[in-house]
Amino acid sequence: MTLIRGFWIIALLTLHGADVGETYGRLRALIEPNVPFPPARPTAQNLAAICYQGQGRPRYPSSFFPRSGFSHFRRCGKAINRLESWYSLCCSGLVAQQSDQILCCAQQAWKQALSQFCKEEYATMTNPHVCCKNSGDARWTCFNSELPNPNYKPTLGYTAPPVPEEPEFTFNPTAC
Repeated sequence: MTLIRGFWIIALLTLHGADVGETYGRLRALIEPNVPFPPARPTAQNLAAICYQGQGRPRYPSSFFPRSGFSHFRRCGKAINRLESWYSLCCSGLVAQQSDQILCCAQQAWKQALSQFCKEEYATMTNPHVCCKNSGDARWTCFNSELPNPNYKPTLGYTAPPVPEEPEFTFNPTAC
């Protein structure tokens, strides 16, 4: 009788533990920050949205994230903030004057922002983003696949909060 009772106690504890793990997974998914990443490569088709609807796309200030954890999502948010800042420079006419130069500038900003993201990914003790493991064109092709917002559509009713301008972007017009 004691043996059967012990078996049932172990069975119930095992089932209860499985349920707790499943519940934890669902809870984590609910609190996991929603950072649509990666951003799409700038093209002639999405350039107008990049330049004219930038204030309607989310930014990720530090207050967006839970106080601890989720460092990968923080790096993704930082990369998007950086990229949006650099897109503003490209689209403002201060850096590039003609539409073909604006596209080239945006593409350079995209590559530089994602390169910086990969450097930051490798500077941690976690696994880097899968695309960062590639190099050259394979990296850019990887980042430009399975995109959450390929057309850079704004979020309805959203206005981006001010975020600091990101330094370190240099547009090279001779690379166009």
